[in-house]
Amino acid sequence: MGVTSRYKEAWEGFWREAADEQGAVFWDAEPALTVGLHLALFEPHLAAAGLPVVDLGCGNGTQTRFLADRYPRVLGVDLSAAAVDHARRADPAGQADFRQLDAVEKSEPEQLHAELGDANVYMRGVLHQCEPADRQPLLDGIATLLGERGRAFVVELSEAARPVLMGLAQDPAGPPPKLAPIFAHGIAPAEVVDAAVDTYVASAGLAVIAEGELPLTTTEFTQDGTRIELPSRWLVLGHQE
Repeated sequence: MGVTSRYKEAWEGFWREAADEQGAVFWDAEPALTVGLHLALFEPHLAAAGLPVVDLGCGNGTQTRFLADRYPRVLGVDLSAAAVDHARRADPAGQADFRQLDAVEKSEPEQLHAELGDANVYMRGVLHQCEPADRQPLLDGIATLLGERGRAFVVELSEAARPVLMGLAQDPAGPPPKLAPIFAHGIAPAEVVDAAVDTYVASAGLAVIAEGELPLTTTEFTQDGTRIELPSRWLVLGHQE
């Protein structure tokens, strides 16, 4: 079973309409404010040197290219073919590899693991936008990619982000311009409660090695010029001993 067709079509529509320039998408913040901060938290927990890095849900590849500057083999994967097209256009030098992947479809992570071997996985803000039936298979797919030695760094909006997003969406002046397309395409962010994430992780046979809280930085600003940051939780995951 892959992801639901409605969900896939929503993302294809979103990425087909998205502009190419970096920062045009709500969550496409500068890597120094996103993956750069995350690597400082992630790297102390990496268990094996030299493993490939998979950026799962890479979108237009902004964070993937940052990773490719720091690791010898980086692969950005996304459910949306349109997102992968954006990522390739933004990386004419071919720093990273990009391909379409449905991580919920059991055979696809299995095939990628057979190709790469154990890998480290970076995933920012994917689970909270998934359809409920796709969440456990997504974590199972991550567990497959990690193998025995890999580690995953997962950043997800916490449940405290939902009222913030709803407040922005219901502003009398309308939602901020970069948030509006997300709702217009039927993508519902901040849908997962914190306790459910722990359940998905445990059911995938993974353990939480480290965790904490860190705002998820966006590219959007309020009318008074304040950058919108959303409450989020980060986890370092690995296979249970």
